[in-house]
Amino acid sequence: MSTIHKQVKQDMDQLVDEWLETDYLQSKQVFIIGCSTSEVVGETIGTSGSEAVAEEIFTALNRLKDASGVELAFQCCEHLNRAIVLERSVQEALGLEPVSAIPHKDAGGSMATYAYKHMKDPVLVEDVSAHAGIDIGNTLIGMHLKKVAVPLRFQQKQIGNAPLTGARTRPKLIGGARARYE
Repeated sequence: MSTIHKQVKQDMDQLVDEWLETDYLQSKQVFIIGCSTSEVVGETIGTSGSEAVAEEIFTALNRLKDASGVELAFQCCEHLNRAIVLERSVQEALGLEPVSAIPHKDAGGSMATYAYKHMKDPVLVEDVSAHAGIDIGNTLIGMHLKKVAVPLRFQQKQIGNAPLTGARTRPKLIGGARARYE
């Protein structure tokens, strides 16, 4: 295992542990992942994708899924209009319309491609409203988060060489000065 792969595994294990220490994740909620494996290996986004790096990330995220019950959703790159790879059972449960595309390294990105190849019954959808997620390498997952997104601060600040941002969502606070909230 190369140095970068060891680092990614260590970084992802720490990140998953940090997520599991929170009470932010609930079973059946959608957890969105945006990831530039190029950025993880220290290159410019979209230039040096790595399915080997994607494998390390996917493996760690499956541990998160198994421990928390969340449903994983992987954002494709802009060449597939940031479509989402998820399990067909999730697509059907959420009533989302599938789209006709299959991600590959040059249109979808290495992370989405790896996820598509290794999920049980993958499908692409145009968008999703996720409850929480991570953005590895500034891939801009915000368009796929429910309102209101709340940025999270973790000890783990990057995966490999890529900056890491986490977010969860909460219901809107409406009603003004007289309203009471839980």
